[in-house]
Amino acid sequence: MEVLKVKVTDLSLFYGNSQALKKITMDIPEKKVTAFIGPSGCGKSTFLRTLNRMNDLIANVRIEGEVMVDGINIYDKNIDVVDLRKKIGMIFQKSNPFAKSVYENIAFGPRINGISSKSTLDDIVEFSLKQAAIWDEVKGRLHNSALSLSGGQQQRICIARTLAVNPEIILMDEPASALDPISTAKIEELIHELKQKYTIIIVTHNMQQAARTSDYTAFFYLGDLIEINKTETIFSNPGKKQTEDYISGRFG
Repeated sequence: MEVLKVKVTDLSLFYGNSQALKKITMDIPEKKVTAFIGPSGCGKSTFLRTLNRMNDLIANVRIEGEVMVDGINIYDKNIDVVDLRKKIGMIFQKSNPFAKSVYENIAFGPRINGISSKSTLDDIVEFSLKQAAIWDEVKGRLHNSALSLSGGQQQRICIARTLAVNPEIILMDEPASALDPISTAKIEELIHELKQKYTIIIVTHNMQQAARTSDYTAFFYLGDLIEINKTETIFSNPGKKQTEDYISGRFG
């Protein structure tokens, strides 16, 4: 039985007078991978950022509607946004490790949250790197700069850094778009592993990646959610002609 993790109702987003998202309504189940697809500029990354209030950082943004996570509206004025972003971590398109050692990248979040015991931090660092499937590659280089690693390794360090604060939801904004095919395959494999424990929401411009990694797929076009369904249904028997036209490459 699927458990609902995120419920979005009539969510609209405006940049000044320009409307970027139009009354999006969507249910996102727990411990599944939900992919957002659609042409560039269709609103999928903007929508992803509404789920952990990253758009709060942009001037002149106005949001209407509701985003419920575990039954709590994250836009309620009493919500602690720092706590929210701990619960809902984010992986960006371009890997962005800190200019610090591998160890310090992973220990950073737990330290901010008040953990100072070296043995506890050691355990968190090892556990997080193992979960991100990169421990074996970096265990002898924990005190080297994270910036000395390859792009694919840096992206997995960023995933480990997110995991270190024990989130429940992981948002990924085109996490493999800058990576070579081998690194991309590792990230996709990792997504498959992580969904055993986390709810994952991924924006991808790569339809094959959505088909390979996700349980559900949502198709966005010009700020509208055209449809969301099980991934196999979206790719084999979409309900809307626009979705079919996009998936079959008639536009995009």
